[in-house]
Amino acid sequence: MTSAEHDTSEPPRARHNPSLHVVREAQEPRSRPTEPTMSVLRRRRRGLRDRITAGNDAAVDRQHRLGKRTARERLEQLLDKGSFVEIDMYRRSASRSNLPKRPYTDGVVAGSGTIDGRRVFVYAQDFTIFGGSLGEAHASKIHKVMDLALSTGSPMIGLNDSGGARIQEGVMALHGYGGIFRRQVEASGVIPQLSVIMGPCAGGAAYSPALADFTFMVRETAKMYLTGPDVVEAVSGEHVTHEELGGADVHGSRSGVATLVYDDEETCIEDVRYLVSLLPSNNLDRAPRERECGATGDERPALADLVPVEPTQPYDMRDVVAEIVDDGDFFELHEQWARNVICALARIDGEVVGVVGNQPVEFAGVLDRMASQKAARFVRFCDAFNVPLVTLVDVPGFLPGTEQEHAGIIRHGAQLLYAYCEATVPRIQVIVRKAYGGAYIVMDSRSIGTDLSLAWPTNEIAVMGAEGAVNVLHRRELAEAVDADSRRAKLVAEYAEEYMHPHYAAERGLVDDVIDPAQTRSAVATGLAMLRDKRKRMAPRKHGNIPL
Repeated sequence: MTSAEHDTSEPPRARHNPSLHVVREAQEPRSRPTEPTMSVLRRRRRGLRDRITAGNDAAVDRQHRLGKRTARERLEQLLDKGSFVEIDMYRRSASRSNLPKRPYTDGVVAGSGTIDGRRVFVYAQDFTIFGGSLGEAHASKIHKVMDLALSTGSPMIGLNDSGGARIQEGVMALHGYGGIFRRQVEASGVIPQLSVIMGPCAGGAAYSPALADFTFMVRETAKMYLTGPDVVEAVSGEHVTHEELGGADVHGSRSGVATLVYDDEETCIEDVRYLVSLLPSNNLDRAPRERECGATGDERPALADLVPVEPTQPYDMRDVVAEIVDDGDFFELHEQWARNVICALARIDGEVVGVVGNQPVEFAGVLDRMASQKAARFVRFCDAFNVPLVTLVDVPGFLPGTEQEHAGIIRHGAQLLYAYCEATVPRIQVIVRKAYGGAYIVMDSRSIGTDLSLAWPTNEIAVMGAEGAVNVLHRRELAEAVDADSRRAKLVAEYAEEYMHPHYAAERGLVDDVIDPAQTRSAVATGLAMLRDKRKRMAPRKHGNIPL
């Protein structure tokens, strides 16, 4: 046995080794960080949401200096207090390389709320984030609320304030616009669609308001065009400002794209709310009714004095409308465009109706291509959403001339004709004064399917006026007459007495009754009550081919 085997002394102490010390320390368990409590998580959630809804202070200030409210401020005024439910608040762009900063919401606030207790779906583009430009995430949020609106049968309202497609996201932005347009077409005639322009709306974005049922614009801040002033000048050499090219007044009075134009956002949003109160939620519902107010027995003597007997004397058809509808209150659409025809929503004995009327103070109430388009689109909207139609007729014919003929007056006039022929809602025609030629037929005459035709004692229904008819029928006789003027006057009087007396059309069943003007309101209200349960089946087909 060696001495080493019997050595019981302590082994020698090991020398200090720093690396060994580190290894040992790493192997020793450390205390774990404290897990967040539910209260901490809730506080973090509230803080993040508060930061999202508050937005960037500098950007919000810039928006206000431009005279515009923020997206959330607009929604707060539009919807009933406390009713807004936001969807996809945390959504951000997935494009990390092109967009190093990816703010929450991606520049659009979307969700649902109520207006006077009725459900609507909304989106409001946020100009303080990426100038409200549309990218993939932005578009998908709009797609989502549009799908929900259609599936629930609720009106869709879009508040537009956007610089257009987000260039950094390329074709995906264009794809997003396409998805919006496709959904708008699918929803057309199923749910009401309202587009409110409160800032720029350029390029492809402009097609969305064009596809909507109603487009609101705010002066000074709203701009809408396919190509901006710089492009116009580069291509055509024409220098034009943003306002001259696509301002609210341009679209309200010249292009007809804007249904309604306002001086400020507050008034605009108030009227959006009012219009919603006149509309059904979808094509299967009726518009909200109010209490009957005794219209069926309500005589209005003032009507007998409003309209001159002489067929060439002008008067304002709006005064007639005000006497017929409840409380003299009606909501006129496209007031500044194609002013020779009136289109308005109103109530008669509590029931919402669409009113179409010729306007004698504008071009004698003649129908031209723009008036035909305006009325045709309104008639089709009313028919799609079960709104009865009341048509007030005082029309000398279609506007003659090469400009109208070359611009397609035949095609545009056929649009109005098509719209009335296709309409299955209750339809009442009131012939206030003259109704000449093809324009008489087009203005919802008995021959194209009106349900009830009423006429005032001042009505003149004929191919043309008495003087024009005499000039055609007796041209040779008048050319040979010694006193042509005297002979013409006699022939005109004879023609008018024979063919244009108030009961001529009634004798042939083309007018159901010749009424006292003072009884117009009561007669129309009685007719609407009579027709309330009207049902009409159409021939099965995919769709017609309106002459667009």
